[in-house]
Order: sequence, then structure tokens, then C-alpha cells
Amino acid sequence: MLRLPVAHLFFDEAIAPVNVRSTYRYYTKRHPRYKIIQHKSWGAALIDLQRFNNRNDYFDSIKGRNWGAQHIKRARTRGYRLAEIERNDYVDAIFDINTSVEARQGRAMDQTYLEKQQCFDKLVNFRYYGVLSPDNRLVAYANVGHYGNFHAFERLIGYRNNDGIMHLLVGDITAGLIDQGLAHYLMYDTYFGALPGLRQFKTMLGFTPYRALYHLR
Repeated sequence: MLRLPVAHLFFDEAIAPVNVRSTYRYYTKRHPRYKIIQHKSWGAALIDLQRFNNRNDYFDSIKGRNWGAQHIKRARTRGYRLAEIERNDYVDAIFDINTSVEARQGRAMDQTYLEKQQCFDKLVNFRYYGVLSPDNRLVAYANVGHYGNFHAFERLIGYRNNDGIMHLLVGDITAGLIDQGLAHYLMYDTYFGALPGLRQFKTMLGFTPYRALYHLR
């Protein structure tokens, strides 16, 4: 743990004062198990977006047998595509995805997923993405927050299938952020707290563990 690379993650209140401040407090509160460290400091799962000149460099970095690029290619071949979505156009579809299984990663679904939300607010520092099937059905979605020199997944969920839709969702969002050049890092929660299957998923898409140092400005 002491040999982890260090990433300085800056929260910029000017982007969205209320959401940025509340997220900063959440990330820096005491860890629920290890009280002497911050909640999301040790083992933050990050991609250093500035390592890549363009999206092709990123996809080249996750090539190989059973790595992310292979699954992304399968999803594309089967007709899936990434799109920015207006969540209020997909209220029923989002609820169907949320309740499609009773448990994920060995844990029962949180109550917030089991209650149908009839109307979604659009935060100014968020972008909302979905994976659409060949018949334009929403099969996965993600909420991505922009906080300063980094973006972070706030919610990431989809149907369970073998088509590579979750790899496409994460991979194409990452590639888009590289093209935009607006952030240094992309965060997907923490690395060591994830179960082996989720940890492998993060690894095959290029996420590695860092020690995150958080700053508010």
C-alpha cells in the first residue's frame, strides 16, 4: 500500500458548488472500517487519462486475450452503441435495469435501486450515458460527475449478459474523456474494496490503484 502511486485530485467548487462540496466531504470522511484513513484515499481506482494521446492509444493499452478491447469489439459487432441520454426519457428502462437481478457483487441491491424514480434532476457537472441495443433499448447506463481535475463514476449498472455492454460503456466513456482533454484522471470508486470479479473488470479496462490526496479549491 505504501508503494502506491500518488494522485492529487482537486475539487473545484466553481464547477457546481453544492455537489462538489458534498462529494468532497463524502470522499474525505473517515473510512467506515479503517478510521485513521479517509474514505476513498487508499486504493482509489483511477485511469491517468493524460497517459494517452488519443482514444486509440487507450484502446491499444487494453488489448489482449480477455482484456477490455476484446469485449468492447464484441459489443460493437453485436450492434450496441454508447449515447448521451436524457434519463427522464428512460424512466421505465432504468427501473427495469435496476431490478433485473436481486444482488450484484455478492450484495443485495440497495433500496434506492428498488424504488422507481419518476423524475430525474440534471446536475450541471454531470453527464449521463447509456448503452443502446440494436433496437434502441437501454441496456446499461452510467452517471459521470466532473469535480475538478478528475471525473468519477457515480452510478454504473446494466443487464447481465455476455455481449460486453459494460466494457463498451466504460471504455467509450473513457475514450471520450481522453478526446475532450478536460481532466487528468477518471475514477471508478476503489480498487481493493471490490470483489475479485469487479476488480478484474476494472483492471481489464485500465484502472489501477492509487493513493488519492484530495484538495478543495
